[in-house]
Amino acid sequence: MFSIHMILLRRSLPLKLGFCGIALFLAPGPGGAVAGPVRVYFGTYTGGKSRGIYVSEFDAADGKLSPPELAAETKDPSFLALHPGRPVLYAVSETVDTNGQRTGAVAAFAIDRPTGKLTFLNRQACGGAGAPCHLAVDRAGQCVLSANYNSGCIAALPLLPDGRLGGPGALIQHHGASLNPQRQAGPHAHFILPDPANRFVLTCDLGLDKVIVYRLGAGSLLEPPTFAGVKPGSGPRHLAFDPTGQFVYVINELSSTLDVFAYAAGQGSLAPVQTVSTLPEGFQGANSAAEVQVHPSGKFVYGSNRGHDSIVIFAADSASGKLTLVGHEPSQGKTPRHFTFDPSGHWLLAENQDSGNVVVFRVDARTGRLTPTGQVVPVGSPVCALFVQ
Repeated sequence: MFSIHMILLRRSLPLKLGFCGIALFLAPGPGGAVAGPVRVYFGTYTGGKSRGIYVSEFDAADGKLSPPELAAETKDPSFLALHPGRPVLYAVSETVDTNGQRTGAVAAFAIDRPTGKLTFLNRQACGGAGAPCHLAVDRAGQCVLSANYNSGCIAALPLLPDGRLGGPGALIQHHGASLNPQRQAGPHAHFILPDPANRFVLTCDLGLDKVIVYRLGAGSLLEPPTFAGVKPGSGPRHLAFDPTGQFVYVINELSSTLDVFAYAAGQGSLAPVQTVSTLPEGFQGANSAAEVQVHPSGKFVYGSNRGHDSIVIFAADSASGKLTLVGHEPSQGKTPRHFTFDPSGHWLLAENQDSGNVVVFRVDARTGRLTPTGQVVPVGSPVCALFVQ
């Protein structure tokens, strides 16, 4: 069992910075046509060869990625998210010192249309001892949701009409443990995402071996939650919905497996369907799974392996959600922490954290297989990529 409690986050006054205009910066829908250049932002761990958030231009006609430029200097902006209706980008700040307090934070940046540069707007503490590792914006643009790995809590930070972060917000602390004494002695919230209908929020807690579901209301998280468990010791890390919203795919970091769940959108409930390995048969080395993505067509599901350093490819059955292995493609680097598709679905970008590169692959629309294009750009410790048109 696990338990939770909700408290209010401390108020942190936003800076009086803003931007003019109401132009929309929206990424196209799955498989949508892309007119003109598309920008892609890279979240990183800073130090060494990185100073913050980087931006490149991506040409969907030939898969060319321009050399990345620094868009905003900021500390450890590992994961990024976009406002659904305003030119505002949000980044977690994986730091334990926010305004003199040992807590993580989320920062808001205005996107400059001509240059792609980011202007800092404000920052809000998101609670918990340690740092947030993932965030998402609800689909109505009312709040930013964040997951804090170290302290095992999640937060909902309200958004002001201009896209800046408001406060205070709601903080929910998870409690409990699971099988692995090194990694699961306590809760570790690792991922958070609203469902396609924006009625529920799903969060992966690696420390509890649970996917926990909260109702979303008035830009905040409502209790009591429900949950679905994975095999003890698996360590659920990230999840993805299929385009229909009927299935949820959960990748497990510790066991290098992928769980398929049927999703009941009306109740926000998950029913187990299948568990598959992300590794090739007979692999004996150390590995931890990281990212999971569903192709915009819904026909294929992909996962990343850190150790085997590959992207695993599955074909997805549209009726049952079940997966059939297609194969594995080397990530062309070390430790593929994250990967994502461009808005057209023709290309996949893999972010190799420990080799400091981003690699472009062509996606075969018929088989789902990946082919490296030879496009490799250096980015210091890349952790995620976010397309913005």
